[in-house]
Amino acid sequence: MSLCFACSDPVEEEPNNVLKKGELGADTSSETKMVTKPFKISFIGNYDFIGVDIDKCGEQWINVVNNGKGTGTHLGKFTHHFDFCVDADSYYPGDYMEAYFVAANGDSLFVYVSGQVIGGRADDHPDFVVSYFRDPFVILDGTGRFKDAKGGGFTDDYNSSQDVYSHHHWVGTITMMKGEK
Repeated sequence: MSLCFACSDPVEEEPNNVLKKGELGADTSSETKMVTKPFKISFIGNYDFIGVDIDKCGEQWINVVNNGKGTGTHLGKFTHHFDFCVDADSYYPGDYMEAYFVAANGDSLFVYVSGQVIGGRADDHPDFVVSYFRDPFVILDGTGRFKDAKGGGFTDDYNSSQDVYSHHHWVGTITMMKGEK
């Protein structure tokens, strides 16, 4: 039997090569499919540094470094790092901001946020809120599954008289690569 097949005509194409060429309905699209999804995260930050850094902020601005952790859609459990400048009227980020989230698998999401910290609390905040910032944020890019990610939304953040941390709640949308199933 093997002698019969050994003498037969060779197969014109290997099945895998046919699929790779797009024959038989295989997907040969080289374009990355992007999808827009809701983006919602909550996190708590620790003020690791508040002070003068002339190299980053100049003489008129204060440097703030805030690190912490949280949970959210698409990020799961994550850490964050914000390093930015704020002026005497509480406007931020000045000319310098480095801000990103790192998911548990190491993928990073780079963001930009600017606005003003306002003393007191909004009517819908708890009584312990001493200052708040509700500002637009922009998703700039990322690594891993967040490569080429874009999007944005609004923050609902505050500082509290009950602890020394910053409290953050962001809601918006993210456009990112469609995940594999």
